[in-house]
Formats: sequence, C-alpha cells, structure tokens
Amino acid sequence: MEKSDYIFGLRAIMEAIEAGKSIDKVLLRRDLGGDLAKELLEKVREYDIVVQRVPAEKLNRITMKNHQGAIAILSPVGYHRLDNVIPALYEEGKTPLLLVLDGITDARNFGAIARSADCAAVDAIVIPERGSASVTSDAVKASAGALFYVPVCRERDTLTAVKKLKENGYLIVGASEKGKESYVEADFTVPVAIVMGAEDTGISPEVLRQCDVLAAIPILGNIGSLNVSVAAGVMLYEAVRQRMAAGFTRR
Repeated sequence: MEKSDYIFGLRAIMEAIEAGKSIDKVLLRRDLGGDLAKELLEKVREYDIVVQRVPAEKLNRITMKNHQGAIAILSPVGYHRLDNVIPALYEEGKTPLLLVLDGITDARNFGAIARSADCAAVDAIVIPERGSASVTSDAVKASAGALFYVPVCRERDTLTAVKKLKENGYLIVGASEKGKESYVEADFTVPVAIVMGAEDTGISPEVLRQCDVLAAIPILGNIGSLNVSVAAGVMLYEAVRQRMAAGFTRR
C-alpha cells in the first residue's frame, strides 16, 4: 500500500475527517481504548464511516510508525448515497441503468467492471459496505480511471439497496446460471438494476429472491461460468443494444 493511501494516528484521522477527506474505512486495534479513541469512534459514526477492529499485526503490516492503533484507508473518490442518486436521476429525466455488485471482492474485477460500466453509460454502481471490493488505487488503476467518472454508492448491505431500488420502480435483473430465460429476453429499456454476484458463490440467496428476472448467459464450452467482469460486460452491452435500438442517447 502506498503511503498516500492511508493516514495514521488518532488525532490525524479526526482532522482528516473534519477536513472532508474521502475515507474508505478506519482500522482500529482490537483492544484500543481511551478517551481519544472514544472521540474518534464518535466522529467516525457521525460521518457514517466503516470501522473494522483488527489485530495490531495488521496495522503493523501497513506501517511500523507510531499509528496509535488507528489507520484510515483513503478512497481516491467520494462515495454517493443511493437515497440521493435515485431521485436525481429521475429529476434529470433519465431511464436509469444501475449496476449492483453483490459481494465482488477482487479489486481487479471491480475495476474492470467499472470500466465496462462507464463505456455502457451506467448511471451508478452500488456496492455494500462490507464483504466487497471498494474504491482503492488498485481498483482505479484496473478501471483505467473509469471510477473517477461513474458514481459509486456504498450502502449498508446489498439486500437493503435492492429493496430500495424496487420500491423506486427499478426492474431488478440478476445475472445467474439459475435463470430460466436468456439475458437477451430481459427488458433493459426500463429503469433497471443489473445484479452481479460474487466471484465464487454468485448472487446471495436473499438478494436472488428479490430479483424480478434471473437472466442466464449461455455457456457452450467446458468451463461452467464466465469471469464476473466479462459477464457484466455481456449484460451491460445487451442493455446498450436494446437502448440504442429504442432511440436512447448517451448520458
């Protein structure tokens, strides 16, 4: 990890939060206590920043300097809130196209998906706070800079995000080999959120049950599935094909 990717020290982290720095998460030593640590925790909760309690060894692997049991991992970009993005897209008169990533953990996959998302004029990418790749320098590099352009909404969990989208009129299309219809049969000309599942397990069962459509990509060879970033590209460009045929223009 590059030195520019993190800040260490209790007071330094609080000052960074107050200054409006985009923070991906704060790592706190598991047994850390004291008034200053309590003050930092209150500040982190106030700004809705993810906190992880970790062993001292993890902090020491990032830096051997006097981190005081606290390291903040910086994000190259600021996150958006779905509650703000949903009405803004409708107010702009758009037929939104969103991409929901359910537990994708590899930064390179995340970056590659973001690159395809930008090329396909996706309006926002939704990820959960935990158990997911986030916007790091590695992800930005893998995205060829696309993560500077596509808004990323980080929500408490994928299930809540999907339910919120359904309540606001989105068709939820899950990319799954369990689907009974081909991905080309799904209607991508309405407000739609495409859900892509984790690299190893796919879409989680609770999110799968919320999907209005389960769309399968045909697999004709010997390998049972596509890489998730490739599958996302296939799904997104079917949406592009349908939207261009319907007369949609680029955002």
